[in-house]
Amino acid sequence: MSVMRATRIFTVFIVFCSLAACQNTSDKKGDKGEKDTTAVTIAYEKYQLDNGLTVILHEDHSDPLVHVDVTYHVGSAREEVGKSGFAHFFEHMMFQGSKHVADEQHFKIITDAGGSLNGSTNTDRTNYYETVPANQLEKVLWLESDRMGYLLEAVNQTKFENQRETVKNERAQRVDNQPYGLRHELNGEAMYPEGHPYSWMTIGYVEDLDRVNVNDLKAFFKRWYGPNNAVLTIGGDIDVAKTKAWIEKYFGEIPRGPAVEEPEPQPVTLPETRYMTLEDKVHLPLLQITFPTVYARHPDEAPLDVLADILGGGKTSLFYKNLVKEGLAVQAVVSHPCRELACEFQLLALANPAKISALSDLRKVINTTLAEFEQRGVKADDLARTKGSIEASTVFGLQSVAGKVSTLASNETFHQKADLVSEDIARYNAVTADDVMRVYKKYIKDANSVVLSVVPQGQPQLEAAKPNFQRPVRTLPEPRETTEDQLSNLTTPESSFDRTIAPEAGDVPVVNVPDYWQSKLSNGMDVLGVTMDETPTLTMTISMDGGMLLDPKGKEGVAYLTALLMNETTQNSSNEELANALAKLGSSIRFSSAGRYSQVYISSLTKNIEPTLSLLKEKLFSPAFLPEDFARMKERVIQGLQQQAKTPSSLARRARDLVLFGGHNRVSLPDEGTIASIQSITLDDVKDFYAKYYSPSKASVVVVGNLPQQQVMKNLAFIGQWQGPEYSFEDYKAFPEYDTRNIFLVDSPSAVQSIVYVVQRALAYDATGDYFKARLMNFPLGGGFNSRINLNLREDKGITYGANSAFLGGKTLGWFEVSADVTADQTQVAINEMFAEIENYIEQGPTDDELKFMRNAFTLSDALEFETPTSKARFLRQLQNYNLSKDYRKEQVRIIQSITKDEIKALASRYLIDDKMQIIVVGDKASLLPQLQSLGMPIIELSVEANHKEALN
Repeated sequence: MSVMRATRIFTVFIVFCSLAACQNTSDKKGDKGEKDTTAVTIAYEKYQLDNGLTVILHEDHSDPLVHVDVTYHVGSAREEVGKSGFAHFFEHMMFQGSKHVADEQHFKIITDAGGSLNGSTNTDRTNYYETVPANQLEKVLWLESDRMGYLLEAVNQTKFENQRETVKNERAQRVDNQPYGLRHELNGEAMYPEGHPYSWMTIGYVEDLDRVNVNDLKAFFKRWYGPNNAVLTIGGDIDVAKTKAWIEKYFGEIPRGPAVEEPEPQPVTLPETRYMTLEDKVHLPLLQITFPTVYARHPDEAPLDVLADILGGGKTSLFYKNLVKEGLAVQAVVSHPCRELACEFQLLALANPAKISALSDLRKVINTTLAEFEQRGVKADDLARTKGSIEASTVFGLQSVAGKVSTLASNETFHQKADLVSEDIARYNAVTADDVMRVYKKYIKDANSVVLSVVPQGQPQLEAAKPNFQRPVRTLPEPRETTEDQLSNLTTPESSFDRTIAPEAGDVPVVNVPDYWQSKLSNGMDVLGVTMDETPTLTMTISMDGGMLLDPKGKEGVAYLTALLMNETTQNSSNEELANALAKLGSSIRFSSAGRYSQVYISSLTKNIEPTLSLLKEKLFSPAFLPEDFARMKERVIQGLQQQAKTPSSLARRARDLVLFGGHNRVSLPDEGTIASIQSITLDDVKDFYAKYYSPSKASVVVVGNLPQQQVMKNLAFIGQWQGPEYSFEDYKAFPEYDTRNIFLVDSPSAVQSIVYVVQRALAYDATGDYFKARLMNFPLGGGFNSRINLNLREDKGITYGANSAFLGGKTLGWFEVSADVTADQTQVAINEMFAEIENYIEQGPTDDELKFMRNAFTLSDALEFETPTSKARFLRQLQNYNLSKDYRKEQVRIIQSITKDEIKALASRYLIDDKMQIIVVGDKASLLPQLQSLGMPIIELSVEANHKEALN
């Protein structure tokens, strides 16, 4: 829910169904329309209840699950001036129980049913969604209808105050304590006139959150949350007739709300170019140039999207060529985010301080690039790439029911037509070179814009230009609090049945572990595959064991750099040629190195698999390792590490690993290495790493797609010719031992929050042993939203946006951690409460209810486990990496169902060794020291930027 707030923008997200299963629909009430087996669309049925609720149903029987989405056409754009953030704040309140559903029960009921849920708010809509096993659909409809029709009686001042604090913590975590976090707010204030619905962020201003009261919230609900302002979209393994009956039962008696008019677009123009400067806790200066354009689905939206792709859409773009490849920018992108009322064309570049002395220099290069585009014009390949991307996103969008449902819901909410797939494909395919040049000249060339410079604190001289626009002083109306008298007409409807009784679930659906095949290539590499016919796609992963553990001492980061270089030029093709070829195919090939694996990820439309694998062959076996590519990648990694040193969350992870694994072990450092180690790496080191460790000796392949085993093995024959040396890697050095609990303090001056970790080393991964059982044990403590730690710190104390605990394990090591970003002046309280919950859990163990909740959460969720090719591939990689038998899941279920409270209590006593747990705090040292000193523990100041061997001394 804004448990994790999502800010969505309109993008080209297009899906289509297989030609034998498509169905057009008209907009007539209850009209299914006629089947059209050649149309490109998502099959659905649309109708409307008498109270105005629009219903969209989509059948998909490929997996035994359903996805439910309720979208209300209200976001921050419907708020009043001075009451910003209210739509998002209200989204939180919708998870606080309703008349017939107790506090915090939405999360518990759905998790207990084996499902997942959340919600999100953006400028234009708020949605609530659940994915559950198919037998739980009626229960979801009961929950959603109860908060649509019966919320107000459950709203009180205590819940209101608690969630207000939670929202403030969310803003602190996501905006105020985040490098570059304020740039969206500043851009909105400069782009839009005061009072424009987009002139404030969805999360709002803290001062506005303090202005509203609980009666304002009730009035907001009554104004915008009627069924006539909502779209209910259900997709998946549904019985349509039964689903319609449930919808009528649960939603039909909810009365219509006030009439809601469709908002008119409000695109803007700027009277002059506005320059702003933000001094922030950053290392990399950022230049952001934003032009106002049109609004969603305006005829010029598609050409502007294509223009954005040509200018800054990856390695084929002019921004990449002129800024990134030249080493002037670490990152440079162009985008055209569109929303209901207005769109923006945004040019963004993160400067490389080693090459750029001021953002004014970067702006000159950007202006030169725009002039180059005007001279160069639009090429045939530019349009071909766009069409290839559209086709690929179309097909890959079919891979989850949630993706299809959210597309239908969004289109219906904003455009009153759920099926816009064919129209979207047509409008992008119709874009011509002349269209692209026309919109460039109309909206970008010599146009006024907002130019925002984000520079390190104390270095305003790096700005692109002197500011000529200051943040406006907000003109706020006199507070108009909603009174009880004004709410006298707020009544909830009488129900024709007893809503206090939760619907019983149907029969538990049968979930089969994916039926996979096994084979070996001629060089001995194992291949695991799943053949599935749901989409004409193929996803493949090649994993090579070792990763960063193979880095030579003093050259930590070689594995990471090598993977970056594998994404660059080959001996036969330039970087741009490779990217262009892949884009036209709608394919992706990506090398990466994280943890103990170097991997290659490949995705393709099945019809394009042969040319895609030809490009893989070239990239895997013929890397060029050019000095200029190496220098650019090396500089990018160094600048990224310097930026991490300014980011509190990165500092916290660095400190955690250092405390757990000590200064002498590779695993205590980031995948990227350190600034010192990266500086010591040469191109010969990368070539040597490739020659030694890009080898089939410890490599394996996973394939998921709609090709049979025989065809897959034939296509992969070239990988069977791959030869390379055997290799091994060293054991870990000794890990640090602690005789007492310590506080490791990392100073982050002026931080508005503290990041707190409580950690200890623990078990390595196993599928059915004590590691697995420890995860079961931890679930009531900190493994879910309704866990003890989260309910305490978030819901009871209101001092964090979220807190959790987890056992995390790999092949050879693991650890236990509790983590939360907390209000700075409540750091001591947070630490005390974390340990209080741990100690109480060790002493008392779980309750009967917690044991039942854990069992359901871990077993009933199987219906969601294997839906997409990605999830199937993850399952296969798990089998490979840990040499598991296919039926290991059956043994896990047996353990879940048979484990007792006493066993869990014993596991807690054995593996939650709280007196040896170490505390890590990242925050403002000056304000934190008195709090931390009062805890009576040794305080060790830790600098993770220092030489890691000396950091703990």
